[in-house]
Amino acid sequence: MLKRLTLVSALLFSPFALAADATRPAYTPPAPALTSGSILQVIFSLLLVLAAVVVVAWVLKRINQPLQGAGNALKIVSGVAVGQRERIVLVEVNDTWLVVGVAPGQVNALHSMPKGQLPSTPRAPNGDDNKFQGWLKQMMEKRNA
Repeated sequence: MLKRLTLVSALLFSPFALAADATRPAYTPPAPALTSGSILQVIFSLLLVLAAVVVVAWVLKRINQPLQGAGNALKIVSGVAVGQRERIVLVEVNDTWLVVGVAPGQVNALHSMPKGQLPSTPRAPNGDDNKFQGWLKQMMEKRNA
């Protein structure tokens, strides 16, 4: 009984299927996703975004620059690291030097003193270090002569 029903339905609906196939338009492939115009548009957009990043970085740098001139009363003279995240900084405020300890989350004034002079040249090394320096200097002079 099921075979008869299937056969009858196939015979009844087959003319409609053939007619639908005849009226269906021929297959046309979709347009290519990437054309030379779209590639140029992507490159132009990328360059525009990169230029915007550069401009924003330049503007932020100009905004965050400290004001330079005679009006600045605060100046960092020197600093040294005493740990991975700890520093000791020498800060000049008008005619006073402050020795400040800086650590994550805190800043402590360690000492204050009148403004002084920093040594312009580092101290001479002791005799053992000076021997190597003298030997190296002689060898360099021999080589260049």
